[in-house]
Amino acid sequence: MAILRVKDVREKKMKAREASMADLKRELAKLYSQKASGRVPENPGKIKEIKRTIARILTVNKEEVTSK
Repeated sequence: MAILRVKDVREKKMKAREASMADLKRELAKLYSQKASGRVPENPGKIKEIKRTIARILTVNKEEVTSK
């Protein structure tokens, strides 16, 4: 899944963000399992980017909930 910027996250609806977050969490778990098994992930920096994207989604969700 592509890394999402805040602008892209804000444009999506809540359900779409939740689906994106589920995909990102699956991908993150896959990368963590590769790392734990001793294999070097093809792009180690991707772990950090996925974590940041998940944080962005959670932040936008929280902002929407608190602003209502």
